[in-house]
Amino acid sequence: MILLVREQREYLREPGDVLETDLGVLEIPDDPSPDPGDVLETHLGTSFTVRELRGPDFARHFERSGAPMLPRDVGLVIGHTGVRAGNRVLDAGTGTGVLAASLGRIGAAVTSYERNPDAAAVARENMALAGVDETVDVRTGDVLDYVDGLSGGDDADGDDGSVPFDLVTLDTADAPAVVERAPDLLVSGGFCAIYSPFVEAARDVVETAREAGLAVDTYETIQRELDVDERGTRPTTGGVGHTGFLSICRRE
Repeated sequence: MILLVREQREYLREPGDVLETDLGVLEIPDDPSPDPGDVLETHLGTSFTVRELRGPDFARHFERSGAPMLPRDVGLVIGHTGVRAGNRVLDAGTGTGVLAASLGRIGAAVTSYERNPDAAAVARENMALAGVDETVDVRTGDVLDYVDGLSGGDDADGDDGSVPFDLVTLDTADAPAVVERAPDLLVSGGFCAIYSPFVEAARDVVETAREAGLAVDTYETIQRELDVDERGTRPTTGGVGHTGFLSICRRE
């Protein structure tokens, strides 16, 4: 898949597709397929630039099964946990899959659980679109069932027995129940990142983390875009400012 971009317009298409807009009809070649940076023209002579789909584009162009995590939140998770290539990640509440795909793109091996079968199917398609379907395993089910199956330190899937994860990421209502088990899920120094839409849920996470002996910090994820024009510069009156609360826990 490629992005066709012109000013504020973006269209996600496959090579061989035909794009029809008010700016004209554009037949996208497929043999050879266009490369990033190529310029294609509609029959009216309007130019579109070819762009490779990258991480920040996921939230806009993934098929949605709910509200996707925004790039600002993904960046905070990566920045505060230091997750890197080769790390093992347990993710729960896959949803649209923006976070799981972003972690897969940096080389982490992600096992992600989604209760809703339809949402899980959408997420798998999105992983394929992002090119991470071999490193991100989207499973339909309850992460707590998986965690309970790890009793005694044996991997429930019989993979390699290496139960501890470098990072656990949660966007689920029952996140405290997983946080309670985090000391047994994480390697020494490993992190758990929990996204909470409401401050009450964030408080439950913090209290549970402290009881489990984890260090924890919580942040409100808020960001204001600036409008810059000839009149002056000011915060925009549109867009999403606040998204939620992010708790970062760490095992000693």
